[in-house]
Amino acid sequence: MRGTTWTTLKALLAAGSLLVGAGCAPRATPTPTATPVEATPVAVATPEVRVREVPFEQEWLSSAHADAKAEAFRHWDRESPPQIPVQCAKCHSAYGFLDFLGLDGSPAGVVDQPAAIGSVIDCVTCHNSATRGMDRVTMPSGVEIAGLGPEARCMQCHQGRASGQDVEKAIQEAGVEADQVSEKLSFINIHYYAAAAIKYGTVAKGGYQYAGRSYEARFDHVKGVSACVDCHDSHTLKVKVDLCSTCHKEVRTEEDLRRIRMEGSLVDYDGDGNIREGLADEIAGLQELLYQAIQAYAREVVRKPIVYDAHAYPYFFVDLNENGTADPDEVRPDNKYNAWTPRLLRAAYNYQVSQKDPGAFAHGGKYVIQLLYDSIEDLNQALATPIDLSRAHRDDAGHFAGASESFRHWDREGRVPPACSRCHTAEGLPLYLQDGVSISQAPSNGFLCSTCHDSLTEFTRYEVKQVTFPSGAVIDSGDPNTNLCMTCHQGRESKVSVDRLIGKQPPDQVSDKLRFLNVHYFAAGATRFGTQAKGAYEYDGKTYEGFFQHHSQFRGCTDCHDAHELEVHVEFCGKCHEGVRTRADLLNIRLPETPDYDGDGNTSEGLAGEIETMREALYKAIQAYARDRIGTPIAYHPHAYPYFFTDTNGNGVVDPEEANPQNSYKTWTPRLLRAAYNYQFATKDPGGYAHNGKYILQILYDSLEDLSRAVPISMKGMIRP
Repeated sequence: MRGTTWTTLKALLAAGSLLVGAGCAPRATPTPTATPVEATPVAVATPEVRVREVPFEQEWLSSAHADAKAEAFRHWDRESPPQIPVQCAKCHSAYGFLDFLGLDGSPAGVVDQPAAIGSVIDCVTCHNSATRGMDRVTMPSGVEIAGLGPEARCMQCHQGRASGQDVEKAIQEAGVEADQVSEKLSFINIHYYAAAAIKYGTVAKGGYQYAGRSYEARFDHVKGVSACVDCHDSHTLKVKVDLCSTCHKEVRTEEDLRRIRMEGSLVDYDGDGNIREGLADEIAGLQELLYQAIQAYAREVVRKPIVYDAHAYPYFFVDLNENGTADPDEVRPDNKYNAWTPRLLRAAYNYQVSQKDPGAFAHGGKYVIQLLYDSIEDLNQALATPIDLSRAHRDDAGHFAGASESFRHWDREGRVPPACSRCHTAEGLPLYLQDGVSISQAPSNGFLCSTCHDSLTEFTRYEVKQVTFPSGAVIDSGDPNTNLCMTCHQGRESKVSVDRLIGKQPPDQVSDKLRFLNVHYFAAGATRFGTQAKGAYEYDGKTYEGFFQHHSQFRGCTDCHDAHELEVHVEFCGKCHEGVRTRADLLNIRLPETPDYDGDGNTSEGLAGEIETMREALYKAIQAYARDRIGTPIAYHPHAYPYFFTDTNGNGVVDPEEANPQNSYKTWTPRLLRAAYNYQFATKDPGGYAHNGKYILQILYDSLEDLSRAVPISMKGMIRP
């Protein structure tokens, strides 16, 4: 940085075009033909110059932003004329960025003309009147991300220069099939250090996102450590490793960051059998698999071998000698790869996305993993010998599956309503536990450590003394950890709410005041405590199972389930239940004294099988009642809200055109609603057979019995527990 005369500085400040950042003396913005500015600070001790100490100058000088010899600033020195083109000037020149901000008198938001060579990213580039209030950024996809604060300055450049939409647009314009070579297609490069595109995942849409797949959103990390300048020193650009070590005790150096593996990432993404390696190595493993797939596809389908060089533009080249590596004589622009198909272009673009952010594992590692996995999977469709993904994983366990519908459902609205935020956002549960209220929250990218842990140094969990269920029942399981789980895993409806909705209406009278009530997913707590929680519809005059007494060592949720993976500790089950070695074996558990509840004559199937047969019988009975008693056929879809639809063609299944909210079933009677509610209750807890199998069988049996009072239903051989 070069000193500025006091007269010039006062003129700049008087004009109001620049704001001095942290006492830093800015230089005037030259025209694109200005003489290059020296990069080395010079103190000129003359009566006309006031030399000032520049805060953070030495820190800044150690950064890449100040490296005047770097290719990022010198690439255009030998151009004729030597100037930085419009499409590059914004981020490779202080002059270009000030032009983009409109501080040169031109319109803001666009670079109007080429910029002079010779500048770096200096104080005034980031500290000025325009950046002071900047809080939003428009990404290459056209998506505007607002409410950012200081990191908006970083994201203006560290966003890349392309998006998945650019790839799709090029493919559409080429107008060719997935595996058809087109001379209209060429490699599209996201550019270097697109950290913001990785961090904001599907919000920014920096990667190519395959149709029909959902993707991770913004990587939140933890409160207070989520913005660029929270993790990086804004002047040296180095990662604040000391801050990382507050929670990641094993981190001492920047290299250690690559070995971080959190409890929310316990699946084997790359399928190499190692779930202890850092997320960076998981990404590297998938990168290797994708590169293998890219080369195999180019060789087998396109019949023109391809190689990649991360440091040589345009990165992908023809493998002239077919040895699989990028040799020096092949890495040249006139040998760039020129046989692109849509399928190959999508995969190559995502491969480059993963390569050009070296900190991707920390910025948004799971988003990158999904891009890599989906690219391999897509290429596999055309390969004679597909890349083996049988042991690889795309997504995490439910609590950390940020791409799942349970977290992405509200992206369009931008807010998760209070009725859902407690269990479907990272911040909702802690707020409820601390203040007893739920408010609307921004959509989350899965749970955070702080969702269940009240300390991120000791990792103690929130202590929950008792849980209030939807029925109004207040239950203390005796285990604070189980109570914590049941705060969400309790369902959202109950016998009480069903009775309240029905009121005193006759059992077989259709009413437009009735609607389907959904207990919601994974109401394991309500199943486990049975009649104490009254989560299912319990028919008057009947008695029901209460809390399922398993074994004294397996009373709490985390006794049987891993708290993070959520998987069942099958190895524990096998100690008592002979033959249990896998999760599938759990379905076969049957105690010797178990009767033939479903009446099918099979006394060797597991309790899960008994429940499934009776559940199937209830569904047939529901359809018979709707068809024969009401006159409006009904069908059920387990994955489409609101689940029960009018079967317009009477074929017994929900066809695609029938699975829409406008076709939701509307001719409810109290009798039908009770049975449908219990059918859903038994369906939405897939572990019901283990949580409280007899309770599930009781509500299924009683629902069948009640329907049989209105339509002929065979219950021959069935036994109620």
